[in-house]
Amino acid sequence: MDWSIQDIARIAGTTSRTLRHYDGIGLLKPSRTGNNGYRYYNQAALVQLQRILLLRGLGLGLPVISQVLDDEADAAKALTGHLEWLKQEQDRLARQIASVTQTIQAVKGGGEIMAEDMFNGFDHTQYKDEVEERWDNDAYAKGDSWWRGMSADEKAAWKQRSQQLGEDWIAAAAAGIAPDSEEAQDIARRHVEWLTGIPGTPASDTRGKGDVKAYVTGLGEMYVADPRFAKNYGGVEQAGFVRDTLKIYATESL
Repeated sequence: MDWSIQDIARIAGTTSRTLRHYDGIGLLKPSRTGNNGYRYYNQAALVQLQRILLLRGLGLGLPVISQVLDDEADAAKALTGHLEWLKQEQDRLARQIASVTQTIQAVKGGGEIMAEDMFNGFDHTQYKDEVEERWDNDAYAKGDSWWRGMSADEKAAWKQRSQQLGEDWIAAAAAGIAPDSEEAQDIARRHVEWLTGIPGTPASDTRGKGDVKAYVTGLGEMYVADPRFAKNYGGVEQAGFVRDTLKIYATESL
């Protein structure tokens, strides 16, 4: 069974123009083209489109999405990993909805607001224990204070910078450049500058050069070992490129 481009656009909540663009850049090819020139999509194409839309929802650009799809050809495996993330988000959003609903009811009814329940699902401190275990209490406190003190625009800009850095790493790995190349080392430099801007990390303390070198090298190893970080760079293999590049930069430039 297959579906016309108009059917898919309607079902997926997108546009025929977008689907034609995906075809033009090789991201999503139709399964066949009819004599009338219309594009038709089969089940495999629909699975591919679902993956594309999920990755778009994460804020990834089309070149990065293309690389991610190429790196993980097993759709079922990739979607299983994405499903776990969606379940976590579902739980977080459900807790936020319950919190806001309870607040609305309390405000309308003149009831008592329970502060302990108001912010369930809003917690950005879920990695507090992990950060304090890896580094120390002061590292978390400084980073938490820094984040809370940022405006919405500043937070958005920081997230954009982080996303762009990740996309540049993935693109560099896909291009097959060497970790010690000038281009790769420039990304490493920007990565360390990005880390330097986060209070509480060893990279933000310019006095301890040795600690910074060990910190950057250790992060590179963690990017490979921890799937949560590896996925930010397109997978374990690409994270290995990041690790090797950061290690060279730390050894020669820090």
